[in-house]
Amino acid sequence: MTSFENPMAIRHFQSICDNCQDLINQYHTQADLKLFSDGYLQALRNSNSLEPKDQEKLERLVNRWILDPSSFLKPNDNQNNQFF
Repeated sequence: MTSFENPMAIRHFQSICDNCQDLINQYHTQADLKLFSDGYLQALRNSNSLEPKDQEKLERLVNRWILDPSSFLKPNDNQNNQFF
């Protein structure tokens, strides 16, 4: 299953995605996105805001999302033009 039942997990996933998209628009690299998301997820882990299963699922989905170059395509964009 790749969806969340917990509304807080959905909000955190959306927040990470939105911030990563902003970083891409400012020409940051995939390594920068990974660094940002790792920090966000670590802070979330330290705060114990999510259940452990939701935290693990969030971490897996974020990592998979960042590694997928199609996550950052704009409309009418070509994957060959990406800087990854």
